Amino acid sequence: MKEISVKELKNIATDLRKKAVSMIYEAQSGHPGGSLSAADFVSACYFREMNIDPKNPKWEDRDRFVLSKGHVCPIQYAALATLGYFPLDVLHTLRKEGSILQGHPDMKKCPGIDISTGSLGQGLACGVGMALCAKLDEKDYRVFVVVGDGEAQEGEIWEAAQTANKYKLDNLIVFVDNNNLQLDGTCDEVMPNIDLGKKFEAFGFENYEIDGHDMQQIVDTLDKIRASKNGKPKCIFAHTIKGKGVSYMENECGWHGVAPNEQEYKQAMEELDAQML
Repeated sequence: MKEISVKELKNIATDLRKKAVSMIYEAQSGHPGGSLSAADFVSACYFREMNIDPKNPKWEDRDRFVLSKGHVCPIQYAALATLGYFPLDVLHTLRKEGSILQGHPDMKKCPGIDISTGSLGQGLACGVGMALCAKLDEKDYRVFVVVGDGEAQEGEIWEAAQTANKYKLDNLIVFVDNNNLQLDGTCDEVMPNIDLGKKFEAFGFENYEIDGHDMQQIVDTLDKIRASKNGKPKCIFAHTIKGKGVSYMENECGWHGVAPNEQEYKQAMEELDAQML
């Protein structure tokens, strides 16, 4: 864990939002809504919680990060570039031919990506495998996985969850980005999830329900989890707002996978600039 204040983390999250929106605007392609909803806990993981070394991305004892909802990779790319995994200028190449920053994370091209993701439902199973490897190798690293609420409609999520319970993977931390919107509408309209936090609890997880945009809550929860070595995998059920930080994107399904135009981009930057503390 790194020593950093909640205020600093809030500003980092805002900065990552700005970078993600800028990347998507320049590419005129990408997924802003889910990138913005995940920004706060992504910031807390990368800049405070995780034991990582940008100068040694393949360090064997590093904590792992799995972005199971891989289409929101702009927020992860923004974090990696800010930490120094690759130059900031590379952010301008999102989705361009030959770029290391493709539309979904590619572990063979981009430093800091622990697993290629994008086919929804598969990332948690990969994270379970990583966490199990740590246990078998008697290593102390932990595995952080981000799962979307729409993605949790996939059956493989629950096969992975019960496997995590069987092998007592208390080194596995799953963030559920619960913004209640997916590609074609609300989760309740498409396929009701009922209560994902309680579902994970029923599958043997220790469940923490939080406001996914309250940085103090995020930090406090991660502190509790770090101290909890009881054989139970962890779920952080984070209530979030799709498009958080940009007024016209917030809670709008239409901003799932659409890039802003010039006027919209300018407004987004002005609003995000005003949120810096």
